[in-house]
Amino acid sequence: MFLGVEWSVWKVVGWMGNFIFAARFTVQWYATEKKKQVSVPASFWWISLVGTLIMLCYAAFHLRDSVMIFAYAFNWIPYMRNLVLHYRHERAHRACPGCGVPSPPGANFCSRCGAKLEMAPAPATKA
Repeated sequence: MFLGVEWSVWKVVGWMGNFIFAARFTVQWYATEKKKQVSVPASFWWISLVGTLIMLCYAAFHLRDSVMIFAYAFNWIPYMRNLVLHYRHERAHRACPGCGVPSPPGANFCSRCGAKLEMAPAPATKA
């Protein structure tokens, strides 16, 4: 017993999952304050994914509670999708020929030096 809680390995796993899942809000808040605009970094989605999977394991293997299992069973889907979208967007950035700074896919000019950016290759279409 510590702090009125009977500790076990599963109790530590449950608390760890809760702590990790809650930490994602601190990450998002920090990123937003740093940019002075709403920002959700990839680390937010990674932390969400890890926290959800830990909580799902805790619910499924320790609690064996269908309500808790269902609460975490499908959360990983949008987290994974957001990670895929994030990394696709990141890969679509183009380097400026003048200064080498990465520019967003829709930009025509570099935000740092003003150089004209080369046209991005057209996406492949399915016939």
